[in-house]
Amino acid sequence: MIKLAVGATCLQDLLDWHEHQASTRQNLGLAPRPVCDTRMTPKRRDEVLDGGSLYWVIKGQILVRHPIEDIVTLEDGTGKTRCEILLQHDPIQTVPQRCSAFQGWRYLLAKDAPPDHKNLEGGEGLSEPLRQELFKLGAW
Repeated sequence: MIKLAVGATCLQDLLDWHEHQASTRQNLGLAPRPVCDTRMTPKRRDEVLDGGSLYWVIKGQILVRHPIEDIVTLEDGTGKTRCEILLQHDPIQTVPQRCSAFQGWRYLLAKDAPPDHKNLEGGEGLSEPLRQELFKLGAW
């Protein structure tokens, strides 16, 4: 699955938001984990839970993914439902990949997903902006 990280200007913004979510949930007596709230429950739930991840788009690029642990549909007292996509704690950086804007979330086919960043060698000492620029230029 793929989703825009609305309001995030960099990867650290997304990580800070998830850390805030985790501590807020812990204060409420819930499992301290990052969660993606959405109105619509994925119809392909079983397929997504079979090793799927939520890929985050930040400033027009996929930069990171969170493996999905569970998808839970919740109902409020008025009969309205919403969905919580429960994510693993540690996100996995991906090779930056351009992505057009969209609303909500979308399914992302495995063949269209960027590879994990850790699968690439070299550049560990570079700043993230420089690393991204090198990827954009095709120098990696």
